Amino acid sequence: MKKLTIVALVIVLAMSCLLFTGCGQKENKKNDKYEIALVTDVGNIDDKSFNQGTWEGVEAYAKANNISYNYYKPSEDSTAARLESIKTAIETGAKVVVCPGMLCEEAIYQAQTQYPDVQFLLIDGEPHDENYKYKTEKNVHCILFQEEQSGYFAGYAAVMEGYRKLGFLGGMDVDAVIRFGFGFVQGANDAAKELGVEKDVSIKYWYSGVFSASDEIKTKMEAWYSEGTEVVFACGGQIYLSAVSAAEAANGKVIGVDVDQSAESKVIITSAMKELKNSVVLALGELYGTQNKKWPEDLAGKTSKLGAKDNCVGLPTAKESWRLTKFTVEEYNKLFEDVKSGKIKVSNDIKNNPKTSIKVDYQN
Repeated sequence: MKKLTIVALVIVLAMSCLLFTGCGQKENKKNDKYEIALVTDVGNIDDKSFNQGTWEGVEAYAKANNISYNYYKPSEDSTAARLESIKTAIETGAKVVVCPGMLCEEAIYQAQTQYPDVQFLLIDGEPHDENYKYKTEKNVHCILFQEEQSGYFAGYAAVMEGYRKLGFLGGMDVDAVIRFGFGFVQGANDAAKELGVEKDVSIKYWYSGVFSASDEIKTKMEAWYSEGTEVVFACGGQIYLSAVSAAEAANGKVIGVDVDQSAESKVIITSAMKELKNSVVLALGELYGTQNKKWPEDLAGKTSKLGAKDNCVGLPTAKESWRLTKFTVEEYNKLFEDVKSGKIKVSNDIKNNPKTSIKVDYQN
């Protein structure tokens, strides 16, 4: 009986150890150190959008330079939760913290002074408090993008491909989304003028007010497609899912945003991308290029605005991603070089609607 009792006790202890994530494993994990940390906005690193693109940049640079790295996901969508994840990352060795998107702006505003010896990289945002008081300390570098250029490429390509009834579906009417939309309008207008089809090309234009998919958005897109819209540029987080669902049912097309979203559906003909991976690799290269591993003077406390000249915006040109049949990669590359060189100038004015020869139906 005593032997059976001892065996039972051993089994119970073993099971308890497993239940509490492993007696030795937990201690080992606690002692792991990661020099570069990604703190997600709230989503996952496979979200086909900002978190994934930024993570791919962190991973690429860290692997190429044999630097330890890890990611941390906040427990909820709040500044407090993001600050807690930043704290956890730093406690586990992070000397560089990378954060993607505007949801991280308030957290970085606080963290930059709480952790003055940590270097922060904020992608597509600038630090501010809840009252939108902006301040960027020397241990922070911010990256914004020239979204108007990426939107321009998408609008131009759509018209050159033969589409005449276009739609722009924006999320919230924040600066980045407006730049995407106004660039899209400019590109479609220039292509229409080049082809002499200004009277045939039109754009329905609407901000949904959210970055998440919804039945309301899907219903709106179903109406657009039923009214003759051929392709919709879905610009803002997960709202592309609503557009894709409506397009698949109506035999319509969609243009993705931020990253190459072609793998999500066959109806996605191209994507107006921010080269998130490239931008992170470039920035980390500048940081680690200094002897003290701090932001160099021309980047410390400052914001870079990356565009075609930096190869950080554009359309995906990989064979599996290029679903345009009339507008060729070669033609796109020429257009890209013209924007990159400044031969074609795309306005970044977000206060005034672009002047156009085509009809734009602003529905907000």
